[in-house]
Amino acid sequence: MNFTIKINCKDEKGLVYRISEILLENGLNIIKNDEFVDNEKALFFMRTKVAGIAEPEKVIDQLKKQLGECSIELSQNKPKNVVILVTKEHHCLADLLIRNQFNDLNVNILAVLGNYENLRELTEKFNLPFIYIPTENITREEHEKEIKTALQAFDFDYLVLAKFMRILSPDFVKDFQGKIINIHHSFLPAFIGANPYKQAFERGVKIIGATAHFVTNDLDEGPIIYQDVIKVSHSKTAKDLAKMGKDVERIVLANALKLVFEDKVFIYGNKTIIFE
Repeated sequence: MNFTIKINCKDEKGLVYRISEILLENGLNIIKNDEFVDNEKALFFMRTKVAGIAEPEKVIDQLKKQLGECSIELSQNKPKNVVILVTKEHHCLADLLIRNQFNDLNVNILAVLGNYENLRELTEKFNLPFIYIPTENITREEHEKEIKTALQAFDFDYLVLAKFMRILSPDFVKDFQGKIINIHHSFLPAFIGANPYKQAFERGVKIIGATAHFVTNDLDEGPIIYQDVIKVSHSKTAKDLAKMGKDVERIVLANALKLVFEDKVFIYGNKTIIFE
């Protein structure tokens, strides 16, 4: 059996030796190991892939006793369960549905939830449930309450906002802290908020990009997972930029999810540590 162990603790001498000793005692063989030390804050990050038969809870218990105050996660490399939230745009959802169909991501899409019905037909072509929760004549709080009720039917690891064009309330974000991933159609921190391609056009930029990040209460300012850009020229209109940007968005989102679903990402304050 293969496991991935993620450890974040205060840096000190002998950490790797002490960790390795516990893994050996439990009959685990290290397949791959990555480490990073933030020297300014004296913090140690380690991602280790191991193979062998072991009791996960026992291993975590021993590591915590040995390391003291720390964060330890152990996963068995199983596909992550995901619910996707959408509005009207299809490009990111379609890409994820195809990747899910052919096992290109370590993911199991449980359902798609939308505040419009535009993407129901696409979703149901892949034999997945589509949950429609409209926003007309109700407050944001009421809408989110209905979403939370619908989500209770699913045992999910992450919520993916695949062009879900609504700002989530602090209460909603708090309930799913560290579990919401968004694709923003801009190379953050530039052009935060609505209409980033219009903002980019008016600024006369020569590159446009996309950013996948964890959602926090600060709009479009959560820990960044993955970014990419493409070059553009002065001849492109705002509509041209938006059209070109769709390709970047779907690739950036897929690459970010691959990193998260393979347990390669540490959330560290408002940043990420990523072992690729």
